Amino acid sequence: MGSGKLTTHVLDTASGKPAADLEITLYSAGNWGLKELKRTITNSDGRCDAPLLQDDEFIPGVYELHFAAGDYLRRVGNDLPDPAFLDTVPIRFGIADADSHYHVPLLISSYGYSTYRGS
Repeated sequence: MGSGKLTTHVLDTASGKPAADLEITLYSAGNWGLKELKRTITNSDGRCDAPLLQDDEFIPGVYELHFAAGDYLRRVGNDLPDPAFLDTVPIRFGIADADSHYHVPLLISSYGYSTYRGS
């Protein structure tokens, strides 16, 4: 069993605040398509209360995080067009090392986002 884990957090770059109450869905990705593994909602600090994957669940492979950015942005008062430029933001990434910490943050605004492998 590896000692790694998967975590994330979301920052609203337009307001300069954590994105609280934003729904995140984690999927495993493969030739079969996407398989939902977990759903969670960010806390007041824009983070999940527990790692998305850890212990026996944390295995090498390809994964996707889907962030419900459009729902969040509308809820906090952004006037988005219909359809919104950004709605669900998917990030596909690979986990190669079961002993490492993979942190995949999302920085969002109404018309752009960025991500990176954090620590």
